[in-house]
Amino acid sequence: MASSLRVFRRSIVAATAIGVCAAAAVPTFASGGDRTDSVRAAIKGGRARNVILLIGDGMGDSEITIARNYAKGAAGRLAMDTLPLTGAYTTYSVDKNDPRKPDYVTDSAASGTGWATGHKTYNGAISVTPDGKAQSTVLELAKKAGFRTGDVTTAELGDATPAVLTAHVADRSCEGPADMAKCPQQDKVNGGPGSISEQQVQTGADIYLGGGRARFAQTVKAGAFKGKTVLDQAAASGYNVVTDASGLAAAKPGKKLLGLFADGNLPLEWTGPLAKVGGTDPARCTTNGAFSGPHLRDMASKAIGLLDAQTEHGKKGFFLQIEGASIDKQDHAANPCGQIGEHVEFDRAVAASLDYARRHRDTLVVVTADHGHTSQIIPVDTQSPGQTATLITADGANMKINYATNTPGQSQEHTGTEVRIAAQGPQAANVVGVTDQTDLFRTLGRALGVRG
Repeated sequence: MASSLRVFRRSIVAATAIGVCAAAAVPTFASGGDRTDSVRAAIKGGRARNVILLIGDGMGDSEITIARNYAKGAAGRLAMDTLPLTGAYTTYSVDKNDPRKPDYVTDSAASGTGWATGHKTYNGAISVTPDGKAQSTVLELAKKAGFRTGDVTTAELGDATPAVLTAHVADRSCEGPADMAKCPQQDKVNGGPGSISEQQVQTGADIYLGGGRARFAQTVKAGAFKGKTVLDQAAASGYNVVTDASGLAAAKPGKKLLGLFADGNLPLEWTGPLAKVGGTDPARCTTNGAFSGPHLRDMASKAIGLLDAQTEHGKKGFFLQIEGASIDKQDHAANPCGQIGEHVEFDRAVAASLDYARRHRDTLVVVTADHGHTSQIIPVDTQSPGQTATLITADGANMKINYATNTPGQSQEHTGTEVRIAAQGPQAANVVGVTDQTDLFRTLGRALGVRG
């Protein structure tokens, strides 16, 4: 990048009262400065040696603003705010029975299928089109072309966003061999490729890190590994299996890595008051005493380091997806501190990725979301019919957060809004303006030099 892009102000953000330090200071554009030359320098085509795609699940503009206000203050900036090229993309899925019609509110499976394969599909589908046909994913294409590949999440590895890169099933619920009721065509007992977890092992990404240990402990029902577990299948396929932060830290290059750090989703970073009808007293968030690690930034940094080491002497680098999954899950639960804590940790993974990209300028970094969600900042004196909570932000001010896309006590719903997409590196200019999630597949493919 041009030298002007390296002239940044570094802001030190006061730690919030939870005692959690903010992420390391991240370079940003000079406040109020003329960005013309910097943006011009950021616009470049060509191939990328490496691609890092970071997905904040459910991370709409409201969720970004809420996290920024709480952790850094209204005038502060997150790491994700520093990428030089920003746009928005549309997220709709399609009706399963009539794919000519849009379904305006997508789920993570359909939206992920969009950027993973370049095809629209129905809610719940994992990288298959409405007619049931499996579509090649960007990770599969990258692997076939000789790139190293990785898939990192704070959810179960079989959850929708990590699954869309590495599996093809009719319904996202088909995570393990015992979960195949909605996917008879993919079930191994019917001659299919198996559940999401089985297919992930068969796809053979170099690195998988996340939760979902219980799915991998399920018994395979047919084929060469009948009667054994998916973990047995992984070990036989050459995976080093680790189950805690120390095992992750000790992992070395040279062998495929499967990290399973929880039976289900990984534990939350922060806790605090749940939103409720009538609101809460102003409060601050606290660290989760039950958190056992690893943090998302640790998984991201380890994955980047291992993939980089394994491609050090090769012409082709790596493709890596990193998901902060529980921004979405805690938005569903009307849990603002859970949501914000996951967002702040996701931003630390963004910072780690940008730090790598500063030292490896041939790296495309994309930061985006799969869909919008429910949380909204509303005036503190508003009496909402929904569930609200009031938090004390880094500014020392009260911020009232409202959840009202479903009846109180029910899971809050996604929204159909377009969401932010930001990027830097080769092909990053293609995120500018208003695009669609399927366009991201083509942007990633051009950067890697692969085509579906």
